[in-house]
Amino acid sequence: MKKTTFLIAGKHAVTEALRNPKRKVINLFLNEGSKKSLNKENHNINLLKNVKLFYKSNKELDRLCAKEQISHQGLIAEIEHLEKINLKNYLNSVEERSNITFAVLEEVTDPRNIGSIIRSATSFNIDGIIVKEKSFPNESKLLYKSASGCMDLINIFEVSNISSTLKYLKTKNFWICGFDKNGTKDFTKHDWKGNNVLLFGSEGYGLKYQTLKNSDFLLKISINEKIESLNISNSAAVVFHFIANLKKIIKPL
Repeated sequence: MKKTTFLIAGKHAVTEALRNPKRKVINLFLNEGSKKSLNKENHNINLLKNVKLFYKSNKELDRLCAKEQISHQGLIAEIEHLEKINLKNYLNSVEERSNITFAVLEEVTDPRNIGSIIRSATSFNIDGIIVKEKSFPNESKLLYKSASGCMDLINIFEVSNISSTLKYLKTKNFWICGFDKNGTKDFTKHDWKGNNVLLFGSEGYGLKYQTLKNSDFLLKISINEKIESLNISNSAAVVFHFIANLKKIIKPL
């Protein structure tokens, strides 16, 4: 069965797709300048091997991104999807670990927000992102552009049902930590031990009632009382950075 293909655009998104041995890049649309830049920055690797090259003018490249109105930076690639990662198989492969951290996105739909969250999660070594398969915009140029190459650098688990997935993770000794503006405790005061799920709700309505019921803890991010809330991607980045430092996943400057 032939796999579906789609277009992504932007220097970082395209470069990481080319670098990823698990990612099939079919065609590359580029200009002479972007080819020189690719070769210069990746002189030890032949990223363009087995990839069909099509040289285009900037106007021609613009037309391929006209709908999303994003900056292609002289690079657009036609790619196949990565093989989907099975959550149960992944957990079986890391069962000796006791400090796994997943982020779960429930009804977060804006591809720019999702991409930014994926970029932050990768930056701060979150182990994976769990999303609902039906609502995940996995062919969006905006998603790949906002993720800045990180779609090829982090585990993304597409599941059919968020609630059942949370219940399953509880059986695997994960604490479910829901983030809500009405949370009972600031997240920095929480005892972050063991395996944790960081649960973020939709941009407009937050977490669903059933999802709140599945949470072991309901946490909040304390901000200036004059401000109603943070953008979902900013909230996630704040939490990821704090936990990464707490677990010494990253080294402070």
